[in-house]
Amino acid sequence: MKNARLKEFRQVAYKYLGRAKDATFELTDAILLTRNVYSLADLSLSPVFRRKWPSIYEALQDSRPQRQKLMQLYIKQIPAEGRPLLAGDHTNWSRPDAVTLQERTYEHSGASIAGNKPITIGQGYSTIAWIPEKSGSWALPLRHERITSGESPISKAIWQLKQVCKYLPTRPISVWDSEYGCAPFILKTANIPVDILVRLRSNLCLWGEPLAYSGKGRPKKHGDRFKLNEPTTWSEATSVLEMNDPKLGHVRVSLWKDLHFRKAATRPILLIRVERLDAQGNMRLSKPLWLAWAGEEMPPLESVWCLYLRRFTIDHWYRFLKQRLHWTVPNLSTPKQCERWSDLMPLMTWELWLARDIVTDNPLPWQKSIDNLTPGRVAQSMGAVFAVIGTPALPPKPRGKSPGWQPGKKRHRKNRCPIVKKTVTPPRKEPSVAV
Repeated sequence: MKNARLKEFRQVAYKYLGRAKDATFELTDAILLTRNVYSLADLSLSPVFRRKWPSIYEALQDSRPQRQKLMQLYIKQIPAEGRPLLAGDHTNWSRPDAVTLQERTYEHSGASIAGNKPITIGQGYSTIAWIPEKSGSWALPLRHERITSGESPISKAIWQLKQVCKYLPTRPISVWDSEYGCAPFILKTANIPVDILVRLRSNLCLWGEPLAYSGKGRPKKHGDRFKLNEPTTWSEATSVLEMNDPKLGHVRVSLWKDLHFRKAATRPILLIRVERLDAQGNMRLSKPLWLAWAGEEMPPLESVWCLYLRRFTIDHWYRFLKQRLHWTVPNLSTPKQCERWSDLMPLMTWELWLARDIVTDNPLPWQKSIDNLTPGRVAQSMGAVFAVIGTPALPPKPRGKSPGWQPGKKRHRKNRCPIVKKTVTPPRKEPSVAV
């Protein structure tokens, strides 16, 4: 029964890959079975890839994965009971030396590359993933798409959230990092059927509800100032809860109601402050965790802040994406090829999730056996699964030898593309001089 579910999933996904779906689908199987590669052509050496190495590049050039239908296929695998938890974030695909690749932008990076600053040159990708478990490292992406030079991570995330929530059967909860804790994101997600739990920067300033209208002048939009790093500006908390967490120890959670961003006065939020305390009741960490809830009725205070901690599984997926699924290995020449290659990453992750209950743990000699298998451990055992369920891809058809480059035909170098700066500072006006 479990084999049948994975086999049916692979059959439907195979049909949604468009042209060159046979070579593209065999490429995904080769990725799952190949632990280390040094170039994209190395994947053609896998026994499940029955074609020659040029077919890999032709597949990425000709394939047209249907993202909307693939997303709907992923959503069908989500259990109907309970509210789904979504996590959103973005990452970079560093391409500092690809001078002929169009639409390269400056992206944030954990490593200092350009001028000792945490930036790199490449492409940004935005992701929305379903978090299936209360613990563990599984994050199952529903959309993983390139942020174009005309988009920002926030605008891309809002658009993706609209697409995902359109097909979900129940209203989800979504968790976001502090980059999304701003007025534009809170305001533009107001009409989307989703609840937002977002982290806030510790130096942010919020505003309370204004006093009743006095009848004179324009009605006020804002009340008293509430700055997160200035306790003198805080009002009295609506509720305070202290509890013992199995991992974090003694925790104090405070709640304030009826606050808002200055530029989003029409969207009220609930403010949550989470502190870790020692045995004497003093703060163990210097900075508390500030969270904001925007949406309908909030879950109980003792559990809502724990939802944000599950957001970090998407960081685990990004690491798995780059280290095990070889996402950043190929040096593709066009943005479209990069997008088609990136569309395969969620597909392979969902295959691993559906195979998790089928495979048996096959640890390497230096690994310990575990009960709750991670995506990497499932990938180590996928060879036996493929041998049982087979592949929907058709075998290759020999078509002769390519004539190659015509003798005497000139070769032209590709044009170098400039790096796109998303925010351009307007030129400073020179002061006028009276004559």
